[in-house]
Amino acid sequence: MFTHILFPTDGSPASDQAAETAIGLAKSEGARITAYHAIPPYLPPIPEMTYGYMYLLTPEEYEKGARRDAAAFVARVAALARAQQIEFDSVVETAARPWEAIVKAAEGNRCDLIAMASHGRKGLAGLLLGSETQKVLTHASIPVLVCR
Repeated sequence: MFTHILFPTDGSPASDQAAETAIGLAKSEGARITAYHAIPPYLPPIPEMTYGYMYLLTPEEYEKGARRDAAAFVARVAALARAQQIEFDSVVETAARPWEAIVKAAEGNRCDLIAMASHGRKGLAGLLLGSETQKVLTHASIPVLVCR
């Protein structure tokens, strides 16, 4: 039924748990999996909020750290995929709106399913913070499996 699953990961415990579900589904379907991570763009510090410390991270330091973290996030998914002998690929890119980048990555990689975690924020936190998962559900043109 599914041949190519996009698995967005943010490196959280919820995402790691959802990776096991996505890998299991890929195994049962004979599908391949692409792990995806969106790096938030660098935002320079606001002087009023640095309390006199203007130096926090340079854009280069931020990029290096963010890429290192992203590599670790997708490596955890890769290890699970290798253990199950699942064909694996990964995509890491900078994106200001992760939900939009996830939908575009699914289209660009010709995925037929997006499998992702939900952090389950409810109430005011869910309303104020929004949900990348909810936005993907709203805008994706392919099925989305939400793992809790």
